[in-house]
Amino acid sequence: MSGWARFAHRFTQYYRTAELWTPPRLRTREWMFIPFGNGSPIRHKSFSTIESVRQFVCERPQHSCFYSTAYWKRPHELKMADKKWLGADLIFDLDGDHLPGVTDRDFPAMIDVIQEQAWSLWNDFLEPDFGFKEEFLQVTFSGHRGFHLHYRDPTYFHLDSESRREIVSHIRGEGVEVMDLLERLKDGKSSGWSKRISRGITSVIDKLDAIHSGNNSELKIMEANLKEMLDREGIKGLRGTNSIKKLAELLQDESRRKRVMEGRFVALNNHGSLLQNLIKSDSSVVLGNAGETDEVVTIDTRRQIRWPGSLHGKSGLRVTEFPLARLDPDSTNRFDCLREGIALSRDEKIRVEITEDDVIARFDDKIIDSARGDIIEIHEAGATFLVLKGWGRISKIS
Repeated sequence: MSGWARFAHRFTQYYRTAELWTPPRLRTREWMFIPFGNGSPIRHKSFSTIESVRQFVCERPQHSCFYSTAYWKRPHELKMADKKWLGADLIFDLDGDHLPGVTDRDFPAMIDVIQEQAWSLWNDFLEPDFGFKEEFLQVTFSGHRGFHLHYRDPTYFHLDSESRREIVSHIRGEGVEVMDLLERLKDGKSSGWSKRISRGITSVIDKLDAIHSGNNSELKIMEANLKEMLDREGIKGLRGTNSIKKLAELLQDESRRKRVMEGRFVALNNHGSLLQNLIKSDSSVVLGNAGETDEVVTIDTRRQIRWPGSLHGKSGLRVTEFPLARLDPDSTNRFDCLREGIALSRDEKIRVEITEDDVIARFDDKIIDSARGDIIEIHEAGATFLVLKGWGRISKIS
């Protein structure tokens, strides 16, 4: 059996017995499937029961499965205008490949960063600033490079794209004036962005200290985050490597550092605006884009999202639902997607030839950090991940 046929067969075997999640108001959802091979996406499907969805994905192997975040009166219609939009969930997509300076070639490290971002989104923005309630929230690992926060409060179903954009703009910190918020802190008003800016000063200065000590990795991430924010908001000003290094050097003076920590950025002269922009970029959350457009997923009122319980065709990992509390990266019971997202067999051993350099993966407690040309033996779940990622090819089935 060829490699791709093997994956298609294993995916189908999984769907025959898996516990599959049922979306609320199932009959109003449009479904989309991407089959294995070169077939075109299958769209405009509707189902009345989850068992009929299971039957469909078992009859023809599916690489990836999606359902609409929108509710439609007639989801099976081929023209969007004929479907009759009824509303849509709020979806927050956090994906590691959208984070400046972060790469999925060190997969475990990327997941750690994006999980922290997802927790910050809820803990620092959605709950305190918008009053979102956990009872309406579903948290899922996307099955690949990030997390989805599905929010299903009926109050928000009928928000149009512009209203949803306002939520996104707040999360991004668009229009936030750092100095104004610092003045609010002096008046004892510590909430929302004021609180984040207060924390951000310490966070950015700690990172600048690391850069001053020669941490080039931190420098690259800081520079990329800053550039992404300045370009998005159309802000001109200091942004390059030399400017950041100079700011780090200026902050080594204890007297100047003390004044900056007190909110007196004038001590930095023209580097004061650079520090303000670094604090903003450090305190915001980067939301995933909708792919073919510049719109973030949250703004899209007709978005397709991966089906919880399905397998991700680019990793073989399961799109996995879990409790909000386990999203907290500091929790003693933190969710571990590289353990709990594994759905395929851990028993059968497969030999895989690594085809890429400088890639790192983890399955349970097993770290894969091999060079191009190395032959490793790994269980079926790990082999599926490495091949679907394009990091390896099956060498021999033992």
